[in-house]
Parts: sequence; C-alpha cells; structure tokens
Amino acid sequence: MYPSRSLPRLRTLHARSYATSRQPLSGLSQTARSRAEKLSAEWKGTSATGENTKNFIGGEFVESKTKDWIDVVDPASQTLLTRVPETTGAEFEQAVSAASEAFKSWSKSSVLTRQRFVIELQRLLREHSDAIAASIVLEQGKTYADAQGDLLRGQQVVETAMGIPTALLGDTIEVSKDMDTSSRRLPLGVCASIAPFNFPAMIPLWTIPMAIATGNTLVLKPSERDPGAAMIISELCSRAGLPAGVLNVVHGTVPTVNAICDHPQIKAISFVGGDRAGKHIYERGRQTGKRVQANLGAKNHAVVMPDANKNHAINSLLGAAFGAAGQRCMAVSVAVLVGNAQQWLPELVERAKNLKVNQGFEDGADLGPVISPAAKSRIEGLIASATEQGGKIILDGRGVEVPGYAEGNWVGPTIIEATTDMRCYKEEIFGPVLIVVPADTLDDAIDIVNANKYGNGTAIFTQSGATARKYETHVEVGQIGINVPIPVPLPMFSWSGNKASFLGDVPFYGKGGINFYTQNKTTTSLWKAEDAIGNKASVDMPTHH
Repeated sequence: MYPSRSLPRLRTLHARSYATSRQPLSGLSQTARSRAEKLSAEWKGTSATGENTKNFIGGEFVESKTKDWIDVVDPASQTLLTRVPETTGAEFEQAVSAASEAFKSWSKSSVLTRQRFVIELQRLLREHSDAIAASIVLEQGKTYADAQGDLLRGQQVVETAMGIPTALLGDTIEVSKDMDTSSRRLPLGVCASIAPFNFPAMIPLWTIPMAIATGNTLVLKPSERDPGAAMIISELCSRAGLPAGVLNVVHGTVPTVNAICDHPQIKAISFVGGDRAGKHIYERGRQTGKRVQANLGAKNHAVVMPDANKNHAINSLLGAAFGAAGQRCMAVSVAVLVGNAQQWLPELVERAKNLKVNQGFEDGADLGPVISPAAKSRIEGLIASATEQGGKIILDGRGVEVPGYAEGNWVGPTIIEATTDMRCYKEEIFGPVLIVVPADTLDDAIDIVNANKYGNGTAIFTQSGATARKYETHVEVGQIGINVPIPVPLPMFSWSGNKASFLGDVPFYGKGGINFYTQNKTTTSLWKAEDAIGNKASVDMPTHH
C-alpha cells in the first residue's frame, strides 16, 4: 500500500524541532492557514498550528509524557503542523487496559445499541466532513476534492456496518428429534488497527465500524505522518455515544507497532501498508496467536485494447495513475497498450501535460505533493533508473515548480516506456509515474500481468464482451475492472487483493470483515418433549415394555 520497504522510521525530536526556526504557519497560504487555525480551535485531539497531537485513551485526549516526538509537516511547504508522540510503554499499556475493561460491557451490549452508534457516527461524519478533509489536505497533501473522496469511501463502510443486526444472524437447525444446533457470532476481544499515510480517513474507517459493531474494542495507530483525520474521527465516536475505552488511539513508529504485535490481550491486527512492514507484522503477530490481515504492495496493470473507447480509456488512465499523486495502493501504475492502441501514447502524454500540480486548497489542483522529501527522492531515483536501464522517459515530472511553494515535495505526471525487467517496472513507485509496456496480443498482455508478483487490482478497456470475459477468467489478480480503472469493491463485498498483495486468510470489510472480527460458537441442545413440566398424567395400566 505504501512502499516504505521498511518498518516506519523512528523520527524523534528532543530539544530541537524540524521547523523550530520558522514562525508557526508561516509557510501556509491564507486559505490553508485559516483551515489550520479552525481545526486547532475546534478539535481536542489534533493540532494544525504547531501544538502536540494527543493520545486518546479511555475516552480522554491525553498529552503524552514521551521524550520522543515526530514532526508532522505540510508536504507543500514543510510547515510544522503538529508533533506526534512516540507513545510510551506505560501509555500503551493504559490504552490496552482501557480497551480490555470496556470489552467486558461493550461485548454484552445489544446489537441494536451498537447499530445506533454506527448510525449516529455516520451522521456526524457527514456533518463534519469539511474538517476531516481539511486535515487530510494539510497533513497528507491531497487535493480537497480527493480528500473528500477519501472520507466518502470510509463512510461507505460505516453505512454497510449499519446492517450489523442482519450480518450477525446465526443459524439454527433441528438435527434430531428434540435436538437443535445453533450458531452465533461472538466478538474476539481487544483488536488493533495500523493505518497508512495515504488514506488517513478511509483506512481507519475500514476497521472502526467493523470491529466495534461486532462487539470488539479497538486500539488504533494512525500513520505518524498524518494523524489528524483519525483524531477527529475518534472525537466523533465519543460524540456518537461510544463508551469510554471502546476506541483508543495511540501514536508512534516501530516500538508502538511491535507493542501491538506482542501484547497478549490484543487478539487481532488489521494492517495496511508496505511489504516489509506488513510481513514483519504478520509474522510477529501470528507468533503470539493473533489473527492478522495485511494489505501490502501493488503493481496494478491496465490493459488497453485497440477497440476500447479511446477517450474513456485515456482519461481513466490519467485519473488512476496520477490522482492523489499516485499514492494509492490501487493506482494504475502500468499501462499495457495492445496492438494499435500503442498509437494512443502521444495523446496520453499531451493530456497528462495539462494536469495541474498544486497545493490541495488551490483552485484547479489535479494532484498535490508526495508525502515527504524522502518519498520524492525515491520516486525521482526510480524515474532516473529507467534511462539507466534503457527505458525512455516520454514525460518527465521531475523538477516541477509550483509558485509560492518552493519547498513542496513536487513530482509531476511522468510517463515512461519500459520493459518488465527494469526497476521502474518491478518496484512499486507510489508516485505519479505511469509505466507503459507494449503487447502484441491479449494473450501477451495476460502473460505480462500474471508474471507480476502482485495481485491487488487490474483493469481492461475494451468494447468486446468476449475479450473482457477471457481477461477476467485468465488474469490472476483479485480485483478486476472492465472499463473501470480503480475496481475497489464497495463494502457490501470484501476486499479481494491476492498473491503478494495480501497476507492472511480473511480480508477487509464486507462479509470478510464480519468473519475477521468474530468467532463462531455452536450450541447443540437436547430438550426431550416428554420431560416437559406440566405433562398430563397417564392413568393407563403400566405394561413395563
């Protein structure tokens, strides 16, 4: 999901801060500054004006006592927005203890009580969508419209969780005379969620409603890069009537992640992120007997057939490759142009040139900055590797300048002609870079996609039902779009990425989410009808046979 290729780096601060030489908010535009000040004034747990982000433990926003702090900066200007604590061991223990204590009563609450919480949470998310989106723009760098989309996709999971009474229905059957077997779904206990930077609202909302509506309690660790959306959502959970301790939020990097993996009272972990971190969490969590679901990296291909609707195909490629600056696990990062569709490359490039790179609140911005200077450096290094290995950079997004934002992490839309043995093809770039690979036939395109180790998503653009059917049947990828560039299933279905893109046995949300957060209990009971109290007495002569 995000290609850190390592566990989150421990970025500590002691006496000096990354941005201590600057005046608070000095690098923000007037619009961004007013949004930052409004967020800091109206929300208890987060800041966008240089103050500290708090932990949320036992229903209270708590200032951490840590000595290690992590800067959260605006990716468009490097302005310090807030500092995130490396949660101490004692604070983490308090969060788990609060969740454990809350589980005793929350797990026994009626399913209708939990449903009412979800319904009220959805109302509050809608009412305060502007604040959540503004926080995402400031901390993550998305455009405002894309930040609203981030939240919307999370809200869809909340809406699906409103049907929790139906989702938790069990089964009963009379297996023999007077003997019944029934099944129930029961919560696991304290669960944990570790979220990535690229969807600060959507990913927490993949787990919060599913875990809590099924009767569990939750410890959430947002990304240390952009925690604000999660903190606002946690406050809205309290306003929606969630009892203290049912949801707790802790912050940090490697120590906090390892504490989640190791704590014996945590029964399950949901993770979205990069390959190395995901494998570490999966293996370490499984060693302590936890359920783990882990969405990892991706390299998503879009196959464009010569009979495709040209305008739709090109626009779809542009949106899916460059939206959110390419920082989506379901971004189209490879276009496989089949046969005569290879002639569309010049038009694809020309349209990409018209996309506007700018700060997320600016009018007309199509894509914002990437998350950090390190991410920018890595992306530019992979772009450079294409030339070194014989590829051709058709459109080069390096060196983009945005007026008024000289220090932003800018990378513009980039299109590279490459082969499948090059680094830029093999590695997940996680930036606004589209690799273009030619193929002579549909069969060749299928072979290219299936040879890739990842299996998160793919799309085909064609007007032939038979072609689409063959592709859908033969391609070894979990989520397939036919003339749909980002085929993320709606939450009534389950996430279905496969191969090296997923670790675990049970996927996110939908029926999979219900299964992940519950355990089955079956009861077989025998109540003989003849033993019923109040049976009419027999006056017949006993025969003893």
